[in-house]
Amino acid sequence: MKRILSALAVALVAGSTCAWAQSNWSPTVDTYGSDRAQYLSRDMWECRELASQTSGSTGGSVARGALRGGAVGAAGGAAIGAALGNAGRGAAVGAAAGGIGRGVQQGNASETQFRRAYSNCLRARGHNVLN
Repeated sequence: MKRILSALAVALVAGSTCAWAQSNWSPTVDTYGSDRAQYLSRDMWECRELASQTSGSTGGSVARGALRGGAVGAAGGAAIGAALGNAGRGAAVGAAAGGIGRGVQQGNASETQFRRAYSNCLRARGHNVLN
């Protein structure tokens, strides 16, 4: 049981790291010759907020993914462990692998969605976004 909780804790830390990375990332905007340059700071703040809302970057989606992955991994690991003679150990290993894997996958998907939404928002407001 301690192993399962440790694995889920690692997944949650990875998720919070992804949420931190999102809060510190900003797209590069070329303002040369732009008549919208004076609105860039305001637009960046508003687009960051909108992107955070659409991507689920609060870390909750990562936690849900880790718990769901841990549950599925535990079930599969218990079945394999039972066949090999130790269902408890199989469940612990399966939960760890499933929880960490799914949590990291959910965090990466959330970060990608955040960056895309942030850049698209700025483009829609007339800014020349380079990345």
